Amino acid sequence: MRRHDDADVFVPPSHAGAGGGGLPFQRICVPVGPSGPDQTLAAAAGFCAATGGRLRVVHVRMWDPAVRGGGSRYWLETSQEATAVLERALASVWERGVAASGVVVDAPRQRLARAIAFQARTWNAEVLVVPRRRRTALGAFFLGSLPEKLMREADCPVLVLRQPRT
Repeated sequence: MRRHDDADVFVPPSHAGAGGGGLPFQRICVPVGPSGPDQTLAAAAGFCAATGGRLRVVHVRMWDPAVRGGGSRYWLETSQEATAVLERALASVWERGVAASGVVVDAPRQRLARAIAFQARTWNAEVLVVPRRRRTALGAFFLGSLPEKLMREADCPVLVLRQPRT
């Protein structure tokens, strides 16, 4: 079934999903960052709208460990800022009429992929949709990429969408 208003989404009419008779990927998990809603979230919302699926939006509020002899953890954003990120993402999805829920979780920066994969696993996500952002060769070599880490951590398929050049 192809919708004329959303040419990027194609759902085969006779495909029976793993859930026993329904369409596949009825439970889609999408992590969002502080930059706000992006095209990955819009694509996942469009797919959910076409299939009648549900969307789970995850925002990880990251922290760095304290410096030796220093105070406590260093948070990269406040709790209010993290909640605002999630609320903006959910509002953009709800505008499309998609059933969605969201969660903000706290995790150390080096465990970002593990925190996202854990949320997808506990929500029983059928697919995890993540963006691939442009990185320098040195950045990718030393830091790795979130999609690659998620492919190792997640129990479900990971769909990686390329972000357009800006």
